[in-house]
Amino acid sequence: MVRATGKSEAVYERLKGDIESLRLRPGAKLSEVQLGEELGASRTPVREAIRRLAREGLVDFVPGEVARVASISLGGVRALFEFRMLLEPEATASVATSGTARDHVLVPFRELLEQLEEFDTSFRALGAAEQERDYQGFYDLTESFDQAVIAACRNPYLARTIRDLRSQTVRLRHLSHSGPRRMLTSLEEHRAMLKAITQGDAQAASAACRHHLAQTLRALIDSLTAHDFLLGADVQVGMAG
Repeated sequence: MVRATGKSEAVYERLKGDIESLRLRPGAKLSEVQLGEELGASRTPVREAIRRLAREGLVDFVPGEVARVASISLGGVRALFEFRMLLEPEATASVATSGTARDHVLVPFRELLEQLEEFDTSFRALGAAEQERDYQGFYDLTESFDQAVIAACRNPYLARTIRDLRSQTVRLRHLSHSGPRRMLTSLEEHRAMLKAITQGDAQAASAACRHHLAQTLRALIDSLTAHDFLLGADVQVGMAG
């Protein structure tokens, strides 16, 4: 039940979380009436939340139908990562450069590197079944890294553009890290980025970021095809709710 205060914000956060985590699948219908009943909210805050999510690209409006969770297409994923590869390596390099002149910039990245080492050690000690349940700790680490880069990026326009893409990238994270092996590989990629940043090596930071994005894109394509999501060159992925 959504509380009376801040209902629109609460409905938005709930729906956004469900979409990003894939609890609401791509293509799922979003009925204002049904959602209102489930969340204990009137149609107005539900409608406002859906429109807000549509502006972020997480919801599509289909003429003559209710809103649906935005579909995922191979072409869309590739386009997104092409754009990210233009932005994020530059931002990562910018942070590494800033750290050479302003040491306090590097503090959160040093802390994240320590946390990553601790998580890596504990994760490798788990059994396969336990590893499958320990994804949230990994997601928290990578989210903290992404947010730290955004916060430390010297170019406010670059930082804002990367931030605006977060909803799309978070949703795809659950597809790109589809198993413990990919998670461990991604940990190595984040370790490389963090080490380059903390050492003030802008070129290495940029290269490590570009490599991470390329590997993530490859994992995403593998995940989409492995789950029979991909039916053609640019066929939308989704299950109607």
